[in-house]
Amino acid sequence: MKGAVKDTEGAATSTVFGTAFGTALTTARTALRSALSSLLPRPRRGAPAALALLPLTERVPAMAAPCRMHPAVYAIEAAVIDWARRTGLRADPGVGFHRMAGRAFAEFDAAAAALFAQWLTWLFHLDDELDERSGPLEIFHGMLKGTSCHPLEAAFADLWRVTSVRMSDQWRARFAVGLQRQYDACRAEAENRAAGRMPTLEEYPALRRGTVGPYLYDLVEPCLRVEVPVWVHESDPWRQLVDACSDVTAWCNDVASRPKERGDVHNFVVLAMRQLGLSDREATAWVLDRITGRCQDMRKAAKRLPLGELEPKAARDVSKVACAYLAAPRAHLDWLLESQRYA
Repeated sequence: MKGAVKDTEGAATSTVFGTAFGTALTTARTALRSALSSLLPRPRRGAPAALALLPLTERVPAMAAPCRMHPAVYAIEAAVIDWARRTGLRADPGVGFHRMAGRAFAEFDAAAAALFAQWLTWLFHLDDELDERSGPLEIFHGMLKGTSCHPLEAAFADLWRVTSVRMSDQWRARFAVGLQRQYDACRAEAENRAAGRMPTLEEYPALRRGTVGPYLYDLVEPCLRVEVPVWVHESDPWRQLVDACSDVTAWCNDVASRPKERGDVHNFVVLAMRQLGLSDREATAWVLDRITGRCQDMRKAAKRLPLGELEPKAARDVSKVACAYLAAPRAHLDWLLESQRYA
């Protein structure tokens, strides 16, 4: 009986000790997180805000090392500059979209990287037109109807001819849906600004996936001259991979562009500051936590892709596109750190 009493007392002591240890561990983790967030690198005067993203290189294995640069990066740059001049757009070498594409497509031919860099140049011109100069959303209608009254419409038509020629009607329809999604998201942002409303932290990720250009990820296929089967594209792992990749690149862009956007509430860092009552550094750390989580989601989704259900050639094609997605976050980070766009 005494032995039973001793066993009961020992169990109780163990439970109390375990609870106390767990509480102490939680407290220590909270204190450590707070200390680390205060050590986040903040940009020096004249330095890019993207420096605040550097902790990701230690927290995300896939972002630990810089991407290899395409050996034909200067030829890619020349192709982008030539195309931009021909279509009436500007191609600032200091912005360096050719370098982002050169990293994301380092394992593929230069033509793939050049085409993607041209699309990036066009997309960021569109973003500037709609954002900084409050350009009209009617530009989207011109692109959807195939008119070319605006330089952006003419440039779009030129890219579309080259890009869509090898693709199926299903891919073209998917691209059109993505373009419509961007229009809807940009209109929602415009309505928010007019009404003085900010999206909630729960609403923002889906809205941001729209404004970043959903079709941007569909463009990887024609650049690589492949097409993902419809049923794979509609599968849950593929959608999770694309959405997670979109979130990571968009939220990294939010961190880097926040000073340039002059307090626009359509920014994950700004929303965290205003709705959670966080400081700039705390909000940045909060966003980095979520970027880290979405990087993990990308890796998990990639492992679940149904490659074993495809013929060998189709499996190779799908793998090429997936690998380009997986390379995108670090390629984008390298570009954010060196580009003059957000300096």
